[in-house]
Amino acid sequence: MYKVSMVSLGCPKNQVDAEMMLYSLQQAGFEISPEEAGADAIIINTCGFIEDAKAEAIENILEASKYKNEGNLKALIVTGCLAERYKDDVTEEIPEVDVCVGIGSNSNIAEIVKNAIEGNCQNSFGEKDALYLNGKRILGGYPFSTYLKVADGCDNCCTYCAIPKIRGKMRSRTIEECVTEAKELAKNGVKELIVVAQDTTAYGTDIYGKPMLAKLLSELCKIEGLHWIRTLYTYPDKITDELLDVIAREQKLVKYLDIPLQHINGEILKRMNRKGDKEGIKALIEKIRAKIPEITLRTTFITGFPGETEEQFCELAEFVKETRFDRLGCFTYSAEEDTIAAEFTDQIPEQVKVSRMENIMDMQTTIASEKNAEKIGTVTEVIIEGWDDYIKCYFGRTVGDAPEVDGKIFFMSTRPLVIGEFVKVRINDSIEYDLLGELEE
Repeated sequence: MYKVSMVSLGCPKNQVDAEMMLYSLQQAGFEISPEEAGADAIIINTCGFIEDAKAEAIENILEASKYKNEGNLKALIVTGCLAERYKDDVTEEIPEVDVCVGIGSNSNIAEIVKNAIEGNCQNSFGEKDALYLNGKRILGGYPFSTYLKVADGCDNCCTYCAIPKIRGKMRSRTIEECVTEAKELAKNGVKELIVVAQDTTAYGTDIYGKPMLAKLLSELCKIEGLHWIRTLYTYPDKITDELLDVIAREQKLVKYLDIPLQHINGEILKRMNRKGDKEGIKALIEKIRAKIPEITLRTTFITGFPGETEEQFCELAEFVKETRFDRLGCFTYSAEEDTIAAEFTDQIPEQVKVSRMENIMDMQTTIASEKNAEKIGTVTEVIIEGWDDYIKCYFGRTVGDAPEVDGKIFFMSTRPLVIGEFVKVRINDSIEYDLLGELEE
């Protein structure tokens, strides 16, 4: 029996792809190992979205390649977005890689890995729409919290983004397919389901002729065993009153919305090929907060987009200061090859991009600290993620915190608790993005 190990990088959608490949490998008789040392094959499931992600992928590839000399490694295989985007260039430019596999060949991963271990190393690139969206998975994270990928690909064609070229046009799963998988996950112990796609609010438009996220969420709420349902990547121009009404009404839907805005200046938004304008975005946020007063709002912004003037940046900074988002991420613009924005002649110097990003994040750190301080003395529901042996307390997340991107809550308990359990915690202090508390007996 061959032993295979996988490192999965990048976004939750990529993680789901990795988990489906692991299930295929296990079904084909491979032993799945969490350790790279001793593996016959190592798969690096890469992200290739921006420059930092590519650098991380290459670093992991080179780190894994050492097992060719130090261990049992016979095949180093690269899958995911970097593989799909650069195809044969990967094996040509990184000779440590034995096989490069595009997303359209994921369903053949078991055969590809077996052949590679036995010395038959051939790159494989199926059609993008051959990427299978339905299938069983070996969950790679917490057994009580996972992602449900409801679509793949994107039709938005933002000028800075390579995803449509990498992943192709949006393809939605049917409501029935999504519900079937969600029921299976719940039956196997998943309590928190996080709905994802490149643009989750566009879900269903390709097969139903209109957005169907609200309907899908309503159906997911009927599933016994699910306690929290969270939605990421909701685009502002597609957030409907119907969707907000469902979030407000359904108890299982956490009052949390992730809305990637990217900028607020109208001219920059047009150059990004983003729909909407400042007035519409401000009106949407006011509507959301009016309909769902307890909502946690998360967003992301890009600084240093080509042509961004100091005045336009100041407009963004003022908007962040006024709006006071609960959660916010800010990234410097990355000029990605084969994107429209990379060809713009008015590129911004890197040090200016970084300075502007740091300005926004410094501001958000203050806002987050103030918002967390306001929670002191309140009681909140928490999903327990683990025990911190260093500071001798439990840690977890509140309804206002998505995995990996948001903060934690660290809390004391006088009795042993179960990982994955939901408990009530009284907040008694805060440190920037994190909360401190004690179990509410």
